[in-house]
Amino acid sequence: MAKRSRLEWEKNKLGFEGLITVDPVGKSGGLTLMWKEKNQAELIGLSRHYIDVKVHLTDMNEWRLTGFYREPDRTKRQDTWNLLRNLAMNLYMHKPHDVHLTELELTGHQFTWERGRDIDGWMEIRLDRALINENWLNNFPMAKLYNLEGAPSDHSAILLVPHVLNCSARAYRLKFENVWLTEPMCEQLVHEGWINSQGQGIQEKIKICSDKLTIWGKEITGNFAGRIKECKANLRRFKNGRDIGSRERYNEAKAKLESIFNQREIFWRQRSKTASGRRRNNHIQKLQDAEGNWLDWDHGLSGLITNYFTNLFAATEAEWQEVVECVPGSITDSQNNELLRPVVEEEVKTTLFQMNPDKAPGQMV
Repeated sequence: MAKRSRLEWEKNKLGFEGLITVDPVGKSGGLTLMWKEKNQAELIGLSRHYIDVKVHLTDMNEWRLTGFYREPDRTKRQDTWNLLRNLAMNLYMHKPHDVHLTELELTGHQFTWERGRDIDGWMEIRLDRALINENWLNNFPMAKLYNLEGAPSDHSAILLVPHVLNCSARAYRLKFENVWLTEPMCEQLVHEGWINSQGQGIQEKIKICSDKLTIWGKEITGNFAGRIKECKANLRRFKNGRDIGSRERYNEAKAKLESIFNQREIFWRQRSKTASGRRRNNHIQKLQDAEGNWLDWDHGLSGLITNYFTNLFAATEAEWQEVVECVPGSITDSQNNELLRPVVEEEVKTTLFQMNPDKAPGQMV
């Protein structure tokens, strides 16, 4: 399990507000739970083996979520069962008939861990499960449990989807992506665009290169899901193959998937610099009007904002010449001549190469 600083970064990258962690012991163990909005989960208890929370969702009854990690030492497995019994008794002490749990059916490959794929002693085991009671299933009758078996690790994750998700696509906006630099084709496209636009102005050259990168880049940054899906499909196709050809294709798909995951991490790291806390910072709950009254969205806040900006940008009569004449001059004639001197190519190059690779002088127009 990663350190908390790394988990905080992952939380911000995903746009989540809630995080609970249990630190690992040495290089093993460790637990983490993340959730979307701060008040959606309430911690009940935790240890090195579990995180127990109450879940509060809008227009839905409160329910309990317990993430459990069993004792890896086989000689201590009885401790795992004793802990589970204690958690169950504490949870259902007032409703003993609800203690009966049912295993949710797993969709996809039926094993979640493997060892020794390339040897004769290849082993696959079902380690991960989701247990539910009847009340929970009544609240989420369409719930599905999926095996995300396309992961490059020997241990695949499981995904519990309580209800049908409604995902909408985001509009693409021109922006140079750091992840493009991991592909040799990026440099080739820029070189070709620059050479083929000889005789054009600098802005036109940049636009030609940008257009080429935009079209090509959509296949890199705009299709992570499709590329990952294709790799996972190949992993499933060759997963059970015992011949040399199937093993080679499986390893190729696994290596490609690792590369795509690395590209996706670079992609989101670039965005995490500005995404952290954006929703909280941009959310206005109340504002004070000129009379000192606090207004919210149900009591005139939208009108207050509208009137403020209407007045702010309205044309007004103003005598500005007198104000300008009062401003003392701070630029000498020699400095002014230096500022008016034509810009040379070497100055532009020096300035650009002094910039951080993740920065930009402004939006491309």
